[in-house]
Amino acid sequence: MATTEHEHDHEHDHGDEHAHDHDHGHDHAEVPRRSKKELEREARARAREMVAKSQIRQYPEPVLREPARPVSEFSDDLRALVKRMITLMDDANGVGLAGNQVGLLRRVLVYRPDREDAEPRALINPVINERSEETETDEEGCLSLGPLRVPVERNVRVSVDAQDEHGEPVHVNAEHLEARILQHEIDHLDGVLTIDRTSPESRREALAALRPPPGPRR
Repeated sequence: MATTEHEHDHEHDHGDEHAHDHDHGHDHAEVPRRSKKELEREARARAREMVAKSQIRQYPEPVLREPARPVSEFSDDLRALVKRMITLMDDANGVGLAGNQVGLLRRVLVYRPDREDAEPRALINPVINERSEETETDEEGCLSLGPLRVPVERNVRVSVDAQDEHGEPVHVNAEHLEARILQHEIDHLDGVLTIDRTSPESRREALAALRPPPGPRR
């Protein structure tokens, strides 16, 4: 899962503030120039993001529409997969990633409850056991749908039972953003995308945006 529209709006508004400050530069100190090291670090991060996104399956690849199979063997290979998925998720600036998105039909997901502070978590064979009656709608992005964002209604709170990468049982009570991320990624494991959860109008617009451009006339 990519960042939500709420987070996107915050970044956009923050950028507008800088533009406003620039218009009144005589009232504020000039923004210091970034160092060569900072520019190089940003360039490396952009390069990692491009490489990571190139390894994440994109719509309409069939694997995104297939239900993933339960994991029965908790081996070193599984733990290596979890580590790789976390690296891809972070490099792509995502908050969640499911097995289907890396081309593997295994019920494995990784996510960050809070992108800034919390450690990434892996959930194997996750099952949502409880959902709140209360729901909320927000814009969702997806690492398999490029820059596309669509409004999706989700339960505000969910309870999830799963296993960690060592096979130990895990129980997660999540709300708001964490609950949204988990519902999004478990949908992936069931072959369901955000465009299936949005309104009919938003779905039509999304499918039009995702449709490849027509080739040159012959």
